Amino acid sequence: MEKVRARVRVEGVVQGVFFRYTTQRKAQELGVNGWVRNLWDGSVECLFEGEREKVEALIKWCHHGPPGARVDKVTTDWEEYKGDLKIFSIKY
Repeated sequence: MEKVRARVRVEGVVQGVFFRYTTQRKAQELGVNGWVRNLWDGSVECLFEGEREKVEALIKWCHHGPPGARVDKVTTDWEEYKGDLKIFSIKY
């Protein structure tokens, strides 16, 4: 199974709606490692690492997010897989 790394930025109403928490739960459910954090401009940034199909499923989930979120745009940048992310955490 191919391992991949993706940096994802989610724009819209994505702060104050449990986006980080539910992203962490979904990532743990899928077995994807990485992190999620709020950015100063109101968007959310994520770094996902794991098996391609699981990372792609998590990116697909980011297109709608949790109830209460309104996702306007999702940008994905594929990076070189490093294997240095051992858990999925919320960055503050």
